[in-house]
Amino acid sequence: MSILKLSVVTLIFLMSCKSDESGDYIIVDKSSSPIIYVDENCDSLIKWAVTDLANDLEKMSSKKIKVVYTNHFLADNSGIYIGELSDKLINSLPENFDSQLQNQWERFIIKKNSKNLFLVGSDIKGTVYAIFDLAERIGISPWKWWADVTPPKKEIITLKLPESGIEAGPSVQYRGIFLNDEDWGLQPWAAKTFEPETGDIGPKTYEKIFQLLLRLKANTIWPAMHRCTKAFFQIPGNREMAQKYHITVGTSHAEPMLRNNVDEWKKKEYGDFNYFTNSDKVKQYWLERVSESIKGEYIFTIGMRGIHDSGMEGNATKEEKVKLLEKIILDQRKMLTETLVKPNEDIPQVLTLYKEVLDIYNNGLTVPDDVTLMWTDDNYGYIRRLSDQTEQKRKGGSGVYYHLSYWGRPHDYLWLSSTQPGLIWHEMSRAYQNGAQKIWIANVGDIKPNEYSMEFFLDLAWDVNSISENTINTYSINWFTREFGPISATDISDVYQEYYRLAFLRKPEYMGWSQTEPITETSITEFSTKPKNNEVQRRIDAYSTLIAKVENIKARIPKERLDAYFQLVEYPIKGAALMNHKFLYAQQSILATDVDEKALLADQSKKAYNEIVTLTTKYNTEISNGKWKEMMSLNPRNLPVYADPANHLVNNVEQASQTIEVQDNTPIFIQANAYSNSKAFDDYKWKTIEGLGYSNESVTLFPFTNHSFTSDEPYLEYTFNTEKAGVYDIEIRCIPNHSNHFDHNVSVAVNGSNKQSFDINTKGRSEDWKVNVLRNYVPVNYSIALEKAGKQTIRIYANQTGIVFDQIAIYPENSKHYYEIIK
Repeated sequence: MSILKLSVVTLIFLMSCKSDESGDYIIVDKSSSPIIYVDENCDSLIKWAVTDLANDLEKMSSKKIKVVYTNHFLADNSGIYIGELSDKLINSLPENFDSQLQNQWERFIIKKNSKNLFLVGSDIKGTVYAIFDLAERIGISPWKWWADVTPPKKEIITLKLPESGIEAGPSVQYRGIFLNDEDWGLQPWAAKTFEPETGDIGPKTYEKIFQLLLRLKANTIWPAMHRCTKAFFQIPGNREMAQKYHITVGTSHAEPMLRNNVDEWKKKEYGDFNYFTNSDKVKQYWLERVSESIKGEYIFTIGMRGIHDSGMEGNATKEEKVKLLEKIILDQRKMLTETLVKPNEDIPQVLTLYKEVLDIYNNGLTVPDDVTLMWTDDNYGYIRRLSDQTEQKRKGGSGVYYHLSYWGRPHDYLWLSSTQPGLIWHEMSRAYQNGAQKIWIANVGDIKPNEYSMEFFLDLAWDVNSISENTINTYSINWFTREFGPISATDISDVYQEYYRLAFLRKPEYMGWSQTEPITETSITEFSTKPKNNEVQRRIDAYSTLIAKVENIKARIPKERLDAYFQLVEYPIKGAALMNHKFLYAQQSILATDVDEKALLADQSKKAYNEIVTLTTKYNTEISNGKWKEMMSLNPRNLPVYADPANHLVNNVEQASQTIEVQDNTPIFIQANAYSNSKAFDDYKWKTIEGLGYSNESVTLFPFTNHSFTSDEPYLEYTFNTEKAGVYDIEIRCIPNHSNHFDHNVSVAVNGSNKQSFDINTKGRSEDWKVNVLRNYVPVNYSIALEKAGKQTIRIYANQTGIVFDQIAIYPENSKHYYEIIK
């Protein structure tokens, strides 16, 4: 939902079939309705999209919408003409679109004249995207089925267009999603509720998914692949459904050559999945799938890992792993070109540099130039590596595999969707500016409740310039305007901004302060209960305020959108609030000395847990007439964080008694964007990013192209006042993202002193990295003796682009350091 499509002021659900005096194009008014003209020989996918649009127009206007199939422009009739550039109908139009659309990938034009509206695509999907772009501009949500956002009723439907029309095409060539960790949502819902005749995620489910992807201008799927799900290619109709909707099918980092190893590798038949010792059987296994894939649109994952999410089988040195993987890639490419009878450069191939594969690549792996390098995040939203200047020249380009949902250490986040939009924007914009323009895939778990984040990600993939560092909040307002109307949109957006900020401090799934792999029990939080800065109570109050706002807004939501409101707003906001209340009231109970107060707070904790149960039951059984039964689990993987708080209350009494007391002095808090002076070099500038960090206003250098400063380093300067001289501890909090060579470095100078440098990178899955991604910051801690009271000056230097500053705290020596630095 590009913000270029909507504005809060003009979102009146717009469209048209004839121009009015303002230049708007009226499609439906009180006395007339449009005729849609389509080439009679157009692709069936275009016919489906046209029919879908016509049906929605009928629901909105209560008027019959006529679709006419013809090969000729009817000069005397006004209407909407839709088609692919090569269609006879489009070639008969008075407008010529060849110069703009010829040989373009998935591009389209929407243009009007005095009588007609033209929707023309460079190819089939470009045409379909034009249709759904138009649908969205008149107020039809892409989530009309997946989140029950019903089309609005309108007597007059008008489309606002600039005089020159709209011309659009993708920033990223392949844009899509990975259905993953589907065990507690998508799979049981499909198997038991939506598609019981298949008993799995089958063609009926994939049809709805593929329709959603097209509405979001996406074109690629990595199918679900956990052990609970039968392999995509093993279920009759799945492959054909992808072909019907022109969806490109790929597979995840652990599924080379379109094979789902978890379901399809039969050890009794094939032996070990080990290329050192069993390469002939492995190649036979791969060849079976490649031979079946001559028809259709595919991206082949190449390389090799273990059966599932693990390294290659077989003991080997790092040098041996490099040589073996190079041989595997050469064997795979030989198989592809011989079987598909095409040159390798015409067969889309991707090497996903995930986990240990990135280490093998960094150790010298040679990858053919036409293969796409797919960089990945660290599973927590921070991209580990991007193309350097040499890699950016590769013919195959590069892309990104990015997590909006994750199962693994240090802790899962499979329940709610709470990745800050500002983080998604920064990491993906940075990736794009460093050449990642071939393929973007988001791990979206079960799709629900990742609706907003998924669309945000895919909108950036479609038009990376549609959202900027200072329009992230505007995007949110426009999104909620489309879903719930302008009256409540700003209020909902404000709620979500605070929801994301609070979750950036600590995701709901992490509130037990437990970890996975190995699974540990919950413990009391690190939030302070000190009188001068009672973080626990402040967090309880913040979430209570969100619950109250959600209830207040709900009273203004139209009845036909209440189910959508529950799914998109009420459940995630209340769920996050209640999970926090469960643990924070428990912490207060554990620390309370009064017996009655202790019992009351324990009851509050238990009540919060019970309300999560009630909310989840409503999601699964009451809303949308039971449509989403089995979709929402309140305890994915049955981790301790989701449990009844009874054991937590008992088990953490001893921990609370061992809490170390420190001085509760008043610190000085500074937000990164409150700098008094700054300096940058080489055409770089310091700018603030909305919706990123504890502050919601983190600061970094623009543009994002990888660049190191070899002499003078850019800096931010801050001033603060101390009441007395003495030793102070300075803590600078940075977003825990990564540099290509693990050399992000921050230097600090106070009152003109010599700079002291600090390395802020972590490598691999170290203990420091685990702590940092769970709290979403990496600290720079610096102790300084201030000789006198009064005004002080601190400069913070960055040695390269990519470093993001969030907050600064100055503590008197030996004072308690707080979890949250408040404004």
